[in-house]
Amino acid sequence: MPHQLVVVANRLPIDVAVAEDQTVTWNRSPGGLVTALRPVTEASDAAWVGWGGAADLEMEPMEVDGTRLVPVSLSTEEVVSYYEGFSNDTLWPLYHDVIAPPTFHRSWWDDYQTVNERFAHAAAAEALPGATVWVHDYQLQLVPAMLRQMRPDLKIGFFLHIPFPALEIFAQLPWRTQVLDGLLGADLLGFQRVGGAQNFLQTVRKYTAATTRGPVVEVPATDGSRRRAIARAFPISIDSAAFNARARTPQVRERAAQLRTELGTPNVMLLGVDRLDYTKGIRHRLQAYGELLDEERLSPERTVLVQVASPSRENVDAYVQLRAEVELTVGRINGSHGTVGHTPVQYLHQSFDADEMAALYLAADVMLVTALRDGMNLVAKEFVAAHFDDGGALVLSEFAGAADELTSALLVNPHDIDGLKNAIVTAAEMDGRQRRRRMRKLRQRVLANDVQNWSTKFLNALTEVRRTA
Repeated sequence: MPHQLVVVANRLPIDVAVAEDQTVTWNRSPGGLVTALRPVTEASDAAWVGWGGAADLEMEPMEVDGTRLVPVSLSTEEVVSYYEGFSNDTLWPLYHDVIAPPTFHRSWWDDYQTVNERFAHAAAAEALPGATVWVHDYQLQLVPAMLRQMRPDLKIGFFLHIPFPALEIFAQLPWRTQVLDGLLGADLLGFQRVGGAQNFLQTVRKYTAATTRGPVVEVPATDGSRRRAIARAFPISIDSAAFNARARTPQVRERAAQLRTELGTPNVMLLGVDRLDYTKGIRHRLQAYGELLDEERLSPERTVLVQVASPSRENVDAYVQLRAEVELTVGRINGSHGTVGHTPVQYLHQSFDADEMAALYLAADVMLVTALRDGMNLVAKEFVAAHFDDGGALVLSEFAGAADELTSALLVNPHDIDGLKNAIVTAAEMDGRQRRRRMRKLRQRVLANDVQNWSTKFLNALTEVRRTA
């Protein structure tokens, strides 16, 4: 049965596993996009189109929490070319300011088009006449235009969760015009930051026949008419009230105290929580921390850095190399400054459930978010939401989208190692009064602008764009 709202994302909101006997099992996914959209889909007549996460797997649609899940299958070859290849070895590094060099393969591009068309067909089949289809992220940038061709009756929104690069960087993409044309099939295009929307509008003016006036794009149609699209910033957030409530529970508070004890009751507990990704600035963070220990500006015996680095894209060469470098650096710091019974870096290459994460946030004195480039960084907002005690200090990269909102954090340029070191020391030595004052401002912002506010603003704006078109 068709639906009034169709979400289209690379992944379904479940993680699928296939056993050796080919038995298929699944669990609800803890991903950020799933958390962000759950309030919208649960309150609507909704379907979710996405890949189950396992190659060569044919699955029937299913109902989960009142939402129809529509699996899109990917072959083993397409996982390599469309997902690991074009999405994560071409677009991802390109959109993150070429921190790592992107790879351009024409065969990857061919499969990217093929898979995008498969997603578009699945979405079109699930949508009622005049329905809203909300397409998400860089893996599916061709879907809006494909959908518009198949179903011109639909309200089509697109949201990019990662940065949109400057014109000079985007220009390197051999298929830049096709990607822009794909995106311009949407009625409303959402970006994390104002700068991302402006970068997009600039590239549209340079490489397409569309014209722009402020956030409005006049898109020419094949029949000579013109259609309006809007490109604006809609900074995403978290379910901050739920995260705040989780941190207040007795079990999380007890676990936070236990963590401090297990770490030897340090004077200062620093925390980093990231996917193991070269965009997150983990190497810069470790370099700064190691130098602070070398210079004795932080005490190796009374300071600990807990670095959670959840596994990510372990089949991509750049990530394999990053893991090796990070683990080598951790070993060097611990070898130089560790003692029997105490290691200055607690490195955890694994993922944790929501309660354990909330306990880690609550236990930490200083949160280090040193991304070299990041669309938003929801970890920074989770840390703020968890600190109902108004404790904790946030060191935040100015290159993360969260810096636009969380201006009471200690903002840093992570490439400036000396500046990063000074910010870490300032955060570690900050008196309680200043810490509480800063955290109250941060919490006011995070609790007021939650994920429900984000999704409501986007969907209301999409309806308005179609109404006034």
